[in-house]
Formats: sequence, C-alpha cells, structure tokens
Amino acid sequence: MRQLLIVGIGGAIGSIARFLVQKLNLHWHFLSIPMGTLTVNILGSLLIGFIAGVSAKSEIISPGLRLFLMVGVCGGFTTFSSFTNENLTLMQNGQFASVLLYTGFSIFFGFLAVYLGYITSNLL
Repeated sequence: MRQLLIVGIGGAIGSIARFLVQKLNLHWHFLSIPMGTLTVNILGSLLIGFIAGVSAKSEIISPGLRLFLMVGVCGGFTTFSSFTNENLTLMQNGQFASVLLYTGFSIFFGFLAVYLGYITSNLL
C-alpha cells in the first residue's frame, strides 16, 4: 500500500507538471509538432537518466525516493500515449513530414537526454 501511495503522489505531481508544460503548445509552434509533449518527453528522459545514474553510483537516493521520482513523477510527466495520439492526428491531417520529424526528434533527443542525465550524475 505504501508503494502505491508513493507512486500515486509522484504521478499526480508529474501529471500536473506535464499539464503546465504542455501549455507551450498554445504559444510555441514548429511545423505543427506538439512542442509541449516533445518538451516533457525530453525533460522527463533527462530527469530519469540523471536519477538512474545517481542511483547506480550511490545510495543518495533511497529505493522509496527512486520509486517516487522514476515511476511516479517521471511516469506521470512523460506522455507516450499523448505522443502516439498526436502523431495519429498529424497523420489524419496529412502532415506526414511532421510525423517523421516529431517521431525522430522525440526518439533522438529523448535518448540523448537520458544519456546526458546519466553522465551528468557523474559530476556529483
């Protein structure tokens, strides 16, 4: 029960943060790409990479805090289901170049962010 509460509270925080960051979609446009979702997925990847790196090298982050941050906050913050739905909408609108760019940017920069987060944890 304790783990469910830890994940649930973290997920609520991550979901609220995602909602706020996704407001960027209203103000920041690039080739019809949903920039809010792209941003949260890259930031979430950076954060989870950093937490994984710190956790692998030390005991600074307890198992409970790791669960809270990685499963709860990062899980609530990142948005794979939103990402796939937005790609479907772009495809239905005939914006195939945007689908390719959005998917490519998400995968490349998401992986890069996880890697940078992980190596940044070495600086601690």
